[in-house]
Amino acid sequence: MTTFTAWKFDSIDGADRAADTLKQVRSEGLVKVEDHAVLTWPADADRPDVKYEHRDDARAAGWGAFWGVLFGALFFLPLIGAAAGAAISLLNKRMNNVGITREQLERIGKEVGPGNSALFVVTSDRDLDRMAERFRGHEATLIATNLVAAEAAELRQAFDA
Repeated sequence: MTTFTAWKFDSIDGADRAADTLKQVRSEGLVKVEDHAVLTWPADADRPDVKYEHRDDARAAGWGAFWGVLFGALFFLPLIGAAAGAAISLLNKRMNNVGITREQLERIGKEVGPGNSALFVVTSDRDLDRMAERFRGHEATLIATNLVAAEAAELRQAFDA
């Protein structure tokens, strides 16, 4: 099953450090990373910086569109009043098919802001128990996932330890 997760870090470099761990976990064969993106938002910046990693050139355009729609609607459009609701509605229609709910999108938009960072990951074929061991010590908040409740609790526990 393909899984989307979004993690918020209270530091600018937290998501980069977790992405390095993710790359290590991937190289050990504990997870297949379809793609991931790191968002950093310096406290004095108007907008975040986003880095994508497209591992599969054949599907890079598809992932670029996915991340573009997600981040564009949440962080780069002028989200004021009715425009915010319209952007979230459009994004919800696109993301609903991959198991990302409107509530999760709204939470991502509210939680991620100046002074922090976030790691967005699309994975498949994972070993959650062994992955959790590698992520202990990364202080993060799971802000969105399409995992079932027991799997999400397992991931939260790994980052909270």
